[in-house]
Amino acid sequence: MQDATGSVVWITGLSGAGKTTVAHRVWTALRERGTPAIYLDGDVLRAMLGAVEAHSLEQRRALAHSYGRICAELARQGFTVVCATISMFHDVRRWNREHLPGYVEIYLRVPVAELTRRDAKGLYAKAAQGAGNMMGLDLPFEEPLTPDLVIDNFGATDVDAAERLILTLFDKEASS
Repeated sequence: MQDATGSVVWITGLSGAGKTTVAHRVWTALRERGTPAIYLDGDVLRAMLGAVEAHSLEQRRALAHSYGRICAELARQGFTVVCATISMFHDVRRWNREHLPGYVEIYLRVPVAELTRRDAKGLYAKAAQGAGNMMGLDLPFEEPLTPDLVIDNFGATDVDAAERLILTLFDKEASS
């Protein structure tokens, strides 16, 4: 039996960049079009894999590789997977490009000062109090080198604009 081939929309950025909000909107739009789509969120995957407290750089890298393998399996079954994850590692994104069918990488870029101001989950405040293991503050992150789309997700850019940009790219990639 031959596998169906789906695709993966990998939405990355630091904590608070808007990944969950934007990814959920893209997933909803794809489903409304009739596309068999699945939404995966890094925080939910972390909990499902029993890694809620896994915040070291190597634990984060291992989780990001796991997310990629989960996406690969779902895409091989014909789903379009929309995955919202920090996963700021060059080797993870390189593996994704080589192994994920229909891989599209979106980087939601937001300055750390803006992320600290937003701080919806209180993570930046905790890190400032010494909690540690915060990507972009005390853990280095590897900014994507060759994303298919960079969205400066602050200022004049809103969720509607980000959704439209991603869907336009997805449609273009799907038709080529």
